[in-house]
Amino acid sequence: MRKAYEDGHRVVLVVATRGEEGEVPDGFLAEGEQLWQRRVAETHAAAEILGAHRVEFLGYNDSGMMGEASNDAPGSFWTTSVEEAAAKLADILWEESADVLTIYDDNGGYGHPDHIQVHRVGTRAAELAGTPKVYESTINRDHALRTMAVFAEQAEAAGVELPDIESNTDFGKPESVITTGVDVTAFLDVKRAAMRAHASQISEQSFFLSMPDDAFRLMFGTEWFIRPGDSGDDLFAGL
Repeated sequence: MRKAYEDGHRVVLVVATRGEEGEVPDGFLAEGEQLWQRRVAETHAAAEILGAHRVEFLGYNDSGMMGEASNDAPGSFWTTSVEEAAAKLADILWEESADVLTIYDDNGGYGHPDHIQVHRVGTRAAELAGTPKVYESTINRDHALRTMAVFAEQAEAAGVELPDIESNTDFGKPESVITTGVDVTAFLDVKRAAMRAHASQISEQSFFLSMPDDAFRLMFGTEWFIRPGDSGDDLFAGL
């Protein structure tokens, strides 16, 4: 997002939910403060860091993790009609005359129900709005496994708990299906600052923020996308 902003593009962030089902430690929120209020404020703070010109929330409820009762709660994004949500997003795409839309891959990166729904809704919204280029943001599973193998000993010595990617078959996509890699190493300080803005989701002790700079660079220095028939390193090529 910051790279797109620096390259002169208008960046718009659309968020499906306000993260109501998240968890925070006791005492994290101010008296009377609701988690969704903190999450909305954090989203705006991160968006400012990343250069977003506009932030919109579609207004659906967080569905929680896959298999939880909250998946089926009234108003959850997971149970929302794809056509209904896609129409809302398509209106924004029309207003912005969007050239490019990024969504999650068909498994939502790691199987999160709301991420999967973003894929479905985004795909349909692009059809309705005629948005010419849709990229599925994903995790390069093979690259992540290689990176963790390189830094496993260093992480153990530092007391950093690495996620168990190898046994989680829902995590990411194989390198063979990924079409596009965008080099964002010039923006890693911005990326980490945006992560820190989401303090209710990403603590300083998390895998994301506690890893050494060289490990962070290797893990997050490239952002990966899928667009059938596409290849290269620029989401805006040809526009």
